[in-house]
Amino acid sequence: MDLSSLDYIVVILYFLIISVIAYFSSKKANSVKNYFLAGRDVGFFAVGASLFASNIGSEHLVGLAGSGASSGLAVAHFELLAVFILIILGYIFAPFYFKANVYTMPEYLEKRYSKASRIYLSSVSIIGYVLTKISVTLFAGGIILNAVLGVDPLIGSLLLILFTGIYTILGGLNSVIYTEVIQTVLMILGSFLVLLFGLNAVGGYHELVSKLPHDYFSMWKGIDHPEFPFTGILLGAPILGIWYWCTDQYIVQRVLAAKDIEQARGGTIFAAFLKILPLFIFVFPGLIAYALYPEIVKQQPDKALPLLIINILPIGVKGLVVAGFLAALMSSLASTFNSCSTLLTLDIYKLFKKDANEKELLIFGKVTTVLLVFLGILWIPMMKYISSKMYVYLQSVQAYIAPPIAAVFIMGLIYKKATPTASIFTLISGFILGMLRLILEINKEHINIHFIKIFATINFLHFAFLLFCFSCMLIIIISLLTYRKENENPYVKELTIDKETIINEILKSNIYHKIFAFIAMFIVFAIWYIYR
Repeated sequence: MDLSSLDYIVVILYFLIISVIAYFSSKKANSVKNYFLAGRDVGFFAVGASLFASNIGSEHLVGLAGSGASSGLAVAHFELLAVFILIILGYIFAPFYFKANVYTMPEYLEKRYSKASRIYLSSVSIIGYVLTKISVTLFAGGIILNAVLGVDPLIGSLLLILFTGIYTILGGLNSVIYTEVIQTVLMILGSFLVLLFGLNAVGGYHELVSKLPHDYFSMWKGIDHPEFPFTGILLGAPILGIWYWCTDQYIVQRVLAAKDIEQARGGTIFAAFLKILPLFIFVFPGLIAYALYPEIVKQQPDKALPLLIINILPIGVKGLVVAGFLAALMSSLASTFNSCSTLLTLDIYKLFKKDANEKELLIFGKVTTVLLVFLGILWIPMMKYISSKMYVYLQSVQAYIAPPIAAVFIMGLIYKKATPTASIFTLISGFILGMLRLILEINKEHINIHFIKIFATINFLHFAFLLFCFSCMLIIIISLLTYRKENENPYVKELTIDKETIINEILKSNIYHKIFAFIAMFIVFAIWYIYR
C-alpha cells in the first residue's frame, strides 16, 4: 500500500508521542511498586484503557475480522461475554486481590494454597507468554505489516520489538499503562474510520445485510455448529473468560495498579463498555470486506481488514489507521514483556532469593525484559515456519490449560476446605488432560478408536466446560480426603467469600459504578436480542 507524506507524518507523530510518554514514565520507575505496579496510583480511566489495549492485539485485528468474514457475527460472543466477566472481576475477584495485598496472581495462589501452586502458575504463565503470546502477536502482526505497509514482515517485526522493548524496559508498567491510553484512543478511532468508510463503500448497513447470507447476522448457533454452538458459548466461553480476565497476570496486573478498589472497579466497568466496541469496529469490517471482495475473502479471510485499509481509506486517514494497528501490536508486546518480567522477578527470583533488595529486584526485572525482547527477536526467523493452522494451535494451548486454573481460583474463593494438595493435583492433572487433547487434535486424522476420536474432536468450548467441571470435582474430592482443621491456612477466612460478602461489596460500592455496570449489561442483552 502506498502511503502519502501526510500518512507518514501521522505515523511518525504517533511514535514521537509514545516516546515522550515513555520518557517521562521512566523517571518514576524507581521502585519495585512503581516499576511493576505503576506505583499503585492509577486512575479508573487509565486502568480501563490499559485493560482494553492489552486485550486487543494483532490476533484480534486479524482474527475477529477474518472470523466475521467467514462465519458472521457469532465470534463477537467472546467480546460481549467479557462485559459480564469484567464486572465480576471488579465486584468479586478484585476486592480479594486487594485484601491479599499481592503483586501477582501466583502470589495470591500461594497465600490461598501453597508455594507449589505459586511456582506452577508462574512457570506455566511464563512459558505460555513466551511460546504463544509473543509468537502469535508476531505472526498476526507480520500479516498486517506486510499487507498494510508492504514491508518485509521480519524487518517490520524486528523494529516493532526493539521500539516496544526499549520503552517497556525503561518505564515498566508505568510506561506500558500510559502509552496504552494513547494506543486505545488510536485503535478505536482508526477502527471506527474503517467501519464508516467501509459502510459507505458497500452502500450502507441495509445494503450490507442484503449482500450477505442471513445467518451471518444471527449470533446464536445450533448445538452442532463446529465453532460457536450456543451451549459452548453459554457454558465453555465464560470459563475461558474468567481465566483470562480474572486470573491471568497479563490482565489483572492493570487492576492491581489502581489507587484503590473503587478506581479498580471503575476501570473494569469502563473496560466493559469498551469491550462492546469490537463487534462494530473489528467484526463488522470483516463482513464488509466479504461483501466487497467475496472471492478474495473466501480464500483468505485473514486479509479482510487489510483489504479495506488498502482500498477504501483516503490519504491521511490511512496513516491514522496504520498508527492504530501499530498501537495494537505494541500494546500486546509491551504487556507480555512486562507481565512476564514481573512473574520472573517476584515469583521466581524473589522466591529463591528472599533477601533481595529493591535495587536488585529492579535490575533483575529490567534484565529479564531485555532477555524477553531478545527471545522475541529469536522468534522472528521462525515466523515463516508458522502456518495459519499452527497459528490456530498456538492460540488453542491457553484455551486447554485455562479450565483447571479457573477452577482452582474459583474454588479457592468459594470453598473454604479446598486444600493445597487438591490445588496442585488439579492444576497438574488439568494441564496433562489439556495437552493430551491438543496433541490428539493435531493428529485426529490418524485416530481410529471412537471414544478417543470424540475426545480429540469435541468442540473446544464444550471441552473447556467439561474439563472445568472435572477440575472442580477433583478439588472437592481431594480436599475431603486431605482436609485437616488444624492445618487450615490462616488466610482462608479472609480470602474466601460468602453471600453476605458479595452483597456488602455491591451495596457499599459507588452508585455510579452500579448504574454504568447495569447499562453495559443491558446493551449486551439488547445486541443479543437484535442479532438473535
